[in-house]
Amino acid sequence: MRKIYSTFAVLFSIALSSSSIAQINYGGTPSFLVNQETLYNTKVVMPAIDRNALDQADFVTDQIKEVPWRFGVENEVNITTSENGFWTIEGDENIWRLDIECPSAISVSVRFSEFNLGKGAYVYIWSKDSHQFIGKFDHRNNKDWGGLATGVITGSEVIVELHQPSAWGFTSTLEIDQIVYGYRSLLLHPESLAAAQRGPFGNSGSCNINVNCPEGALWATEKRSVALIVEGGFAACTGALINNTLNDGTPYFLTANHCLGNPGSWVYYFNHESATCNGNSGPTNQSISGGTLLVSDGASDFALIELSEIPPTSFNVQYAGWDATGDTPLSATGIHHPSGDVKKICFEEDSPYFANQAGAAVWMIDQWELGVTEGGSSGSPLFDQNHRIIGQLYGGAAACTGNVNNGQLDYYGRFNESFNLGAAEYLDPTGSGMLAWDGFPDGAVSYANDAGVTITGAPEGLLCGAASISLEIVLTNTGTENLTSATITYNINGATAQQVDWNGNLAQYASEAISIPAFNAVGGENTITVEVTSPNGVADDNNLNNSSEVSFTTFSGETFDFQLAITLDDYGSETSWEIKQLGTVIYFGGPYSDGTDGESIIVDLCLEDGCYIFTINDEYGDGICCEYGNGTWSILDGEGDVISSSDGQFGDSETDQFCTNEASIEGVEHELTGLIYPNPVNDLLTIVFPKLEGHVFISDITGRTMVNQSFDRESKTGIDVSDWSEGLYIVSWIGKNNEIYTTRITVSH
Repeated sequence: MRKIYSTFAVLFSIALSSSSIAQINYGGTPSFLVNQETLYNTKVVMPAIDRNALDQADFVTDQIKEVPWRFGVENEVNITTSENGFWTIEGDENIWRLDIECPSAISVSVRFSEFNLGKGAYVYIWSKDSHQFIGKFDHRNNKDWGGLATGVITGSEVIVELHQPSAWGFTSTLEIDQIVYGYRSLLLHPESLAAAQRGPFGNSGSCNINVNCPEGALWATEKRSVALIVEGGFAACTGALINNTLNDGTPYFLTANHCLGNPGSWVYYFNHESATCNGNSGPTNQSISGGTLLVSDGASDFALIELSEIPPTSFNVQYAGWDATGDTPLSATGIHHPSGDVKKICFEEDSPYFANQAGAAVWMIDQWELGVTEGGSSGSPLFDQNHRIIGQLYGGAAACTGNVNNGQLDYYGRFNESFNLGAAEYLDPTGSGMLAWDGFPDGAVSYANDAGVTITGAPEGLLCGAASISLEIVLTNTGTENLTSATITYNINGATAQQVDWNGNLAQYASEAISIPAFNAVGGENTITVEVTSPNGVADDNNLNNSSEVSFTTFSGETFDFQLAITLDDYGSETSWEIKQLGTVIYFGGPYSDGTDGESIIVDLCLEDGCYIFTINDEYGDGICCEYGNGTWSILDGEGDVISSSDGQFGDSETDQFCTNEASIEGVEHELTGLIYPNPVNDLLTIVFPKLEGHVFISDITGRTMVNQSFDRESKTGIDVSDWSEGLYIVSWIGKNNEIYTTRITVSH
C-alpha cells in the first residue's frame, strides 16, 4: 500500500483486435505502409533485459503488500523528431516515423515528455507485426503538463507515426523520454508463482472477492466510481471519482497523498473488473490519461485530482457521495484494485474508529470480515453504511494467508479531516455547508421515509412576453416505506408561501404530479421554490432531495424577434457563444460536435428594447474560419436583415454589440476606426463625428451603458474614461439617416 516511486505513468492497455481504444482518441487508421530499409536503418533498440535477475526480484516483491506488481522495465530515453526516426512526404502530408524494438518483449509502450500538436497534426502508435494500434491522438489530447502517457502495444516492435500538413514543413516536435519494455505475460501469473491465471495488471491473493460476486451486489452503483492508477511499469494505486454539491460531473478524483508522483502522467482505468465472480480479467479500454493535482495533505493522507478529461457517457461512471461529519459509521466497505488486479470488495461489519497513524488522522479497521486489501489498494475509497466515502486507504497489514484473511488491521485517512484541509473548496463549490452528499448521477442510499420533490413545466431560458404560467410539482417516494402523506410548501416570486397537504399511496420510486394554480409571470427573473416535509407524518430520513427551485426570465414589455445564425467549422467542440444584457447572460450555446464543417446553427432570439453584447469563443484560439472550414456568424432582425456579422476569422474570441433600434434600418454600417483616438485610451477619448448630427452610444463588454448622448451641429466630442474599468468597450455613432459607425476601444490605465 504505502509507497513512493519516482517513475510516472504510461497508459497500459490490451487490444484484443487490430485496433485499440485504450484512452480517449479521435478515430482513423495508420498507414501501415513504410520503407522497410529506412525504417530499419533508423530503428531504436532497447537494451536486452536480465530475465533471471528480474524473476528473482519479482519473486520477492510479488509477495510484499507495499510493492505494486511490475510488468515492465522502464528505459529512460531522449528521442525527438529532429534527431531520430525519418521524415517522408506523402501526398499533402509530411510524416515522421520511428521504429522502436524491445527484443523478445511481450509489450512496448512509450511516454511523450513533449506532446503539443497543432490542429491538423496527429499521431498513431502501431505494432509492426499485428497492426494493432492506438490513436489517432491530435491537439485535443494535449495535456496541461505538456506530455502524454500512451498505451501498451502487444509485441516487441512498434512504430510511432506523426502526420502533419506539408505546408508546415518539418516543424512538429515530439519528445519521448520513456520506453517500457514489457517482459511479463499480460494474461498469466509469472513462472515464479506457478503460472496461475492473473489479470493484465497484477494478481491478488485468493481470499479477495471480485466486486461482481454476490457479496458486492448492493454496491453496483459505487463500484463505477473506482479506478485503477497505472504508473510507469507498475500497477500503483486506486482512487475514485467523487461528487460535488453542484452535481455537475466535474471529474474530481480522490486518492492517497502517499501515491503522488505526477498525476498528469498517470492513467486512470475505469471498469477494470471481471464480469463474473471467479474471473480474473476485465476490460482495459476505458481510461483517462492525465490529471491535475488540486489539493493534498499528509495529515489525512489524501489527494484530490481533477482528471484531464470528463469520462465519456460510454464509461457509465458514478461520482461517489461523501460524508464529512466524522460520525462513526456502523460498518464499512472498501472497493479497490489489490496488486493491480481486477476490482475487488471487502467488508468490515463493525464500526471503524478514530486513530492516529504516523501523524495522520485515520479510521482504523481492526479486521476485515470478508476480503482484504493489498499493495495497489492504496488510495481506494472506504464507504460507510450509507454508501458515502468516509476515507481513502493509507496503509495496514491486512492480507491473504492462503485462501483466508490474515486477521490484521488496515487504516484509512479520514475524509472529514480532508474536507477541512482543502477538499471542501472543490466538493462544496456552492458553499452550502453540507457535510454529507450523495452520489451522482445515481443516488446511493435507501431510507425508510424519504420524500423528494421537483418542479416541471417551467419555461426553459427566456420567456418572450408576459404569460400565464402553469407548473406541476412532482412528488416522488424514494423511501422503502409506502408514502401515504406529506406536506408540500411552495413559493412564487417571494410571495406568501402556499401549503398543500398531500394524501395518497406511492410505492418506492413512484411519483405523482400535483398542479398548482396558474400565475402571471413578472418582468425579469421569476423564481419558484418548493419543499416537502413530514413523509408519513414523521421526520424525513434524507433531507438532500426535500427542496427544488426553478428560475426563468421574462420580457414582459415590447419585444423584438431576432435570430442568430452560426455556420460551424470542422471543430464544433471548440465553439461556444453567449449573449449578455447588462452583465446577465440571456442566451448561450455550444460547444457542438466535431465533423460539423458547414453545419448551420439557428437560434431564435426574443429581445426587449435595448443593446446586447454577443461573444463567440473558440477554445483552440483559431476562430471558425478558414483552415478547417468556412465558419461565419450573423445576427439578423425580424425582417431577415443582417445587423451584425463576421467572416469567422478571429482568435480566442470575438465580441460585438447590437441594439434592437438597429433592426430593419436602411443604411450602411461603417467602421468608426480612424475617427476615434487614442486607442488604447487611458484618460480622454476623442470621437470625430462623420456627420454634424448623430447619436453616440458606448457600452462595456457586459452591455452596461457608459455613454448615450445625441449631438447636433458638433464635429467632435471628448469623453473622460479615466475612471472606467480596464477592458473592451464598443462605440457606435448613428446618424440621423441611420448611418451606423462602430468600432471597439480598449481602456488601459
